[in-house]
Amino acid sequence: MPTELLPPEAFREGRLLRDGVWVVAFLADWCPFCRRFRPSFEALDGGSAFRTGIADLSDDGSALWDQFRIEVVPAIVVFSNGRPVDRQESDPGVGLPSHALTRARAAATGVGK
Repeated sequence: MPTELLPPEAFREGRLLRDGVWVVAFLADWCPFCRRFRPSFEALDGGSAFRTGIADLSDDGSALWDQFRIEVVPAIVVFSNGRPVDRQESDPGVGLPSHALTRARAAATGVGK
C-alpha cells in the first residue's frame, strides 16, 4: 500500500486515530534531511504487517510538535492501535542514521509477537 499523508486530525492527545500497526514519519518540507529521507521512507513496504504514513510538520505552529514532543525532524514513530510503541528522532544537523528504517521495520513487525 502507498504511504498515506496523515493530516493533523488523524492524531489526538499523542495517539494516532488508526487501527493496526503504523510507521509514521514526521517530516517538514523545509528540512533538507527530511527531503533526502522521504523517498527511502516512501519505499518502505510493510506488506500486511504494517502501514506507513507521513505527518507534515512544515508549519512550526503545528500542534503535532508538542503532542509528540518532536524536537528534531525527521522523526519516526511506530504505533500499534494508536499508541506509540517505538520512536526515533534525528540528531540535530545529522538526520536519521542509515539503520533507522531497519529498526522501524523490526519494531513494527515485532509488535504483538
